Amino acid sequence: MATLTETEIVARLVALSGWTLVNGEIQKTFQLPSFAAAVLFVAAVGQLAEAANHHPDIDVRYRKVTLTLATHSEGGLTDKDFRLAEKVEKLLVA
Repeated sequence: MATLTETEIVARLVALSGWTLVNGEIQKTFQLPSFAAAVLFVAAVGQLAEAANHHPDIDVRYRKVTLTLATHSEGGLTDKDFRLAEKVEKLLVA
């Protein structure tokens, strides 16, 4: 899997509300209504990650969950990162 170019990364970020490029990785902090909701969100992200065999870095701080994605084996961002980010976004659509 090839890493994405800077132009491709910028174009893909436009379609992902709230995701930013930080040190060569994409990242977003989600604010959930409660700690319990944050933990359930992390569990759902875990299921998506396992299914995709692509695992984000996850930081939980009470009601805030920060996800950071990069394809470390490829040394940068790939389509896998953006596909997982898109699936995560769909978790929060009611």
